[in-house]
Amino acid sequence: MESDCRIPMVCLRPRTLALNLLFWGVISLRVFGAALLGEEKSSVDRTASTPCWKVEEFMVMAKCAQCSTYQSKSVLACSPTGYVERIVCAKSNRDEFKSCRSSLLEERLFWRFEGTVLGLMVVFALLVVLRQRSLDRLASEKVRRQIESI
Repeated sequence: MESDCRIPMVCLRPRTLALNLLFWGVISLRVFGAALLGEEKSSVDRTASTPCWKVEEFMVMAKCAQCSTYQSKSVLACSPTGYVERIVCAKSNRDEFKSCRSSLLEERLFWRFEGTVLGLMVVFALLVVLRQRSLDRLASEKVRRQIESI
């Protein structure tokens, strides 16, 4: 029972259409269901594990300093940057550590980046000069051959 169907997607058989609907229905349920479950779990976990400095006012008790060896192993806030500052939250009066970025480290990273860019600029400028000389040599060789053939 062949049909003369010029547009395949419009002329789907009922069984193929049902299988497509079932497949995409299962996929969408898994995706949206996981998203909904993830939101419910994260909202419960968010209140329990949210640091106080994210939800309330705080005062900095100790300025941003590099983590000691002991702190880097015991304080979770040390892992992102290697620097922490000690804070006290105003409402809950909790003493916590907050990850921070050191201005000295930022300056060192900036100058390292600038040096890398400058070095790459020199390398690529030399490559451009060498390539241009090579192309000039090929062009003059071609002109020389054309003149000799006359």
